[in-house]
Amino acid sequence: MESTQADATTTESTERTAAVLDVAGLRYTYPGSTERTLYGLDFTIHEGEVFGFLGPSGAGKSTTQKVLIGLLEDYDGRAVTLGREVSEWGKDYYQHVGVSFESPNQYLKLTGRENLQLFASLYDGETVDADELLSMVGLDDAADMRVEAYSKGMRMRLNFVRALVHSPELLFLDEPTTGLDPRNARIVKNIVHDLQQQGTSVFLTTHDMTVADELCDRVAFIVDGEIPVIDTPSNLKKEHGAPLVNVEYRQNGLLETAQFTLDSIGDDEAFQRLLATSNVERIHSSEATLEDVFIDVTGRELV
Repeated sequence: MESTQADATTTESTERTAAVLDVAGLRYTYPGSTERTLYGLDFTIHEGEVFGFLGPSGAGKSTTQKVLIGLLEDYDGRAVTLGREVSEWGKDYYQHVGVSFESPNQYLKLTGRENLQLFASLYDGETVDADELLSMVGLDDAADMRVEAYSKGMRMRLNFVRALVHSPELLFLDEPTTGLDPRNARIVKNIVHDLQQQGTSVFLTTHDMTVADELCDRVAFIVDGEIPVIDTPSNLKKEHGAPLVNVEYRQNGLLETAQFTLDSIGDDEAFQRLLATSNVERIHSSEATLEDVFIDVTGRELV
C-alpha cells in the first residue's frame, strides 16, 4: 500500500492544479487467472505533471496502463481520467488521450507522412501537421520513405509523435526512449518537457531510472502489483541515500577507490590518513541514484 508520507509529498505545483487522473483501490485479475495482478493501487496525476510509474518487468506497469487506456475491462476500484470513470468513457476517450506503446505498430507499406496523416484522419478535432511532427524528431528527410525501410530507432520516433497528432490532454508513454541513441533520446525528453510546459499531463511507464529522474515530477515504485512509495525523485534520494565522497588513489602502483560519507568527512580519520599517506588522483561527490533507492525500498533489482 502507498505510504502516508507519499500522500503528503505532493509538490507545491501539483497541489494548485486539478487532477486529470485519479486512481483509488485499483485491482485487476486477468480472466482465467487465480492470481491477482494489481492489488489496490492509489495515485493521482495532476495537470501538467509528468508522473513516473517505475518497476521491473512483470511488476504490473503494463497492466495498469492498459486499464487506464481502456484496453482491459472489469477492473475493481476507481480509475477516473479527465473527470470520468474509464469504464464509462466511449470511443470519444481517445480524442483526449494519446498513447505511445513500447513496440511500434505502424503501416509498413506507407511512408512516415502517410502514417501520420492516416491516424490524424481518425480524430474529430484539429490535428498537428504531419511534417511538423516529423521535423520535431528529425524524420523530415524520411517523410516519404516507406516505414518498412525505417530503422528501429526511426520507428520509435514515429511511434512517439503519432501519439501527439491530436494534441492530447493526457499522454501515456511506455518506455519512450527505448531503442534511441543518446541524441534522439534527448530530443524526445525535450519534447516531453515542452509538452509539460503547455499543460499536458504524462503517465510514463519505464524501468529506466535515469529517464525517470530527468523527466518526472513524482514517481511511483510498483512491485508485484503494489505501490510501496510515491514521492519526488529528489526526496527519495535524500531520504534513502546519503551523499558520498569517492576517492581514487594509487597504492603499490594500482588504482584503488575508497568511499566516505560526506556529512562526516571532516572528522573521518581514515579520510584524513588517506590524504596524508596516499597519492590521491581524484575526489568527487555523488548521491544515491533512483535505482539505488528502488532497490533499497523494494529489495528488488530492475530486471
